[in-house]
Amino acid sequence: MRDGFAFVDEALPGVRWDAVYAGPRNFTGRPVEGYLADRIAGTVELCAALERVQEKAASLGFGLHLWDAYRPQRAVDAFLRWAEEPEDGAAKARHYPNIGRHEMVSRGYVAPRSGHSRGSTVDLTFFHLDTGELVPMGGGHDLMDPVSHHGAEGVAEVEAANRRDLRSVMESCGFQAYPWEWWHYTLRDEPYPETYFDFPIEEGPC
Repeated sequence: MRDGFAFVDEALPGVRWDAVYAGPRNFTGRPVEGYLADRIAGTVELCAALERVQEKAASLGFGLHLWDAYRPQRAVDAFLRWAEEPEDGAAKARHYPNIGRHEMVSRGYVAPRSGHSRGSTVDLTFFHLDTGELVPMGGGHDLMDPVSHHGAEGVAEVEAANRRDLRSVMESCGFQAYPWEWWHYTLRDEPYPETYFDFPIEEGPC
């Protein structure tokens, strides 16, 4: 692994992950450039902060389930190219039912520069330690819709409470929320605030 980075599953035993961009189960409907392994990587500082999150979450009966952290710049560039392609409908119903893919940038769901590429942003949720089930949050990962915003209307109270629990734990451990995505958090004191990395996520040395 590149100096300053680590695989999160190696740093946090017991964490669960689903590297959605390494396969077709994401909003593009296909594996994304730069994701060559079903692994989640991030800065060592991100991993240390997530270890604190994991401990606090466990005290509430929750474990951590990750979808993404470090994202190569080439993947961000691929998202932008995809957003300009004709609609094929492959993932629209699940990920962006009420907008066109060409609107994703203007609405803040896809950006030319992503905090993920700096290595200290993470997409995650809780799961119940006793059952293994994901905690209901009122919409899935990468649902590009106002219902995904913090404080969104139309979210059941139990789901809103779960979002508040996630945000409380994350913010108490040094993370900052992103207003439009309940699952997206960035380390406030990130180590590379001006650097957008582009090495691929792959097994072995990066």
